[in-house]
Amino acid sequence: MAQAVIMPRQGQSVESCIITKWHKKEGDIVKTGDLLFTYETDKATFDEEAKFDGTMLKILYNEDDDVPCLENVCIIGEKGEDISSFIKGGEKSANDIKEKAEEKINSIKEEINAVAVQVNETAEGGKIKISPRAKNLAQKLGIDYSQISATGPEGRITEKDIENYAASGVISLRQQAAPQQAAPIQEKPFTDEKLTNIRKAIAKAMYNSLQSTAQLTHTASFDATSIQNLRSAIKPLAEKGQIGNITLNDIIMYAVVRMLTRYRIFNAHMLDDKIRYFNNVNIAMAVDTERGLMVPVCFNAENLSLSELAQQLKKLSTACRQGSISPDLLSGGGFTVSNLGVYGVESFTPILNAPQTGILGVNTITTRVRQGKNGLETYPCMALSLTYDHRAADGGDASRFLRDLCNYLENFTTEAALAALI
Repeated sequence: MAQAVIMPRQGQSVESCIITKWHKKEGDIVKTGDLLFTYETDKATFDEEAKFDGTMLKILYNEDDDVPCLENVCIIGEKGEDISSFIKGGEKSANDIKEKAEEKINSIKEEINAVAVQVNETAEGGKIKISPRAKNLAQKLGIDYSQISATGPEGRITEKDIENYAASGVISLRQQAAPQQAAPIQEKPFTDEKLTNIRKAIAKAMYNSLQSTAQLTHTASFDATSIQNLRSAIKPLAEKGQIGNITLNDIIMYAVVRMLTRYRIFNAHMLDDKIRYFNNVNIAMAVDTERGLMVPVCFNAENLSLSELAQQLKKLSTACRQGSISPDLLSGGGFTVSNLGVYGVESFTPILNAPQTGILGVNTITTRVRQGKNGLETYPCMALSLTYDHRAADGGDASRFLRDLCNYLENFTTEAALAALI
């Protein structure tokens, strides 16, 4: 029995999705679990798998088509089955469009042929008047005499007309048609590729952010010894399976959540003439994927322990990289953290995820020198870059936020962390 495959609804806010690639074609055998097509919203890309066996009887939409959610996309069943009830006139419409296009093409061809005839014929009788001697000379020289202005009686081309035309140096059609050495085909020095919907969304968001906000970045650093020691103390517990794996980024995210409960100005959205403060900390995290940058949100993060937060962040980042993240988890964040330290970046200026009022850039750990009790000593230093909307927050707000965050991380003892794990 034939069954239709519909366009899934990925989140309540998504009305339609674009088919980016078909992995099956009409007539192909389909098995449960086979990849049918890939589709994307403006924020994420997904793969649709077959949920039943059969033959691909009909594909109702092409690649790059924007398909409404819950609309039939293709039909799978047994060969010869009646599928007209699934199509809803779509096939007829497609044929009508094709027929109209063919009619238009034929009409254009007829117009071109008519113009060509007019060019090659004179107004009187549709024939070119030329003397026999002139015609023989033109053929000998390979000259298209239809292009020559006649000077003879009643508009007749004479032998003299042919001689004058040849003497003028005009290239004949025969000479034009003579075989010439083909010029080497040069490969284009560039390749154009269409932007994906995700890339378009990123480009639009970044451009609008810089155009619509007053962005300023402060950078401060702290001694990362405490969080490194904490990471070393937790690692054996994770290896034994007593707790989940906790990274330095998880520890920083946990510290940021604590700061956002104190600095409500950075747990907010700037909305024209008002600021919307959030009662809960919905923290977003920039995730690098093959499809582009995604920013999933961990909701109500202030209620999570360090271990729970780490586990939730891993689920979100994995879903982003696998392309299975729900669009509902890609919006609603109050503050964003972007960590480029894993790539060795020592300093950068993150761009606001507008309308958020702040975003924190996490840099790599470097070795610095300072004056200690017994002389110069080295220590692991991590820099944090806070970009904020100066319309909503002042420099003092940003400086105090960074100062307290650095102090929190610098004094994050193992005892305090173990308490946070519970």
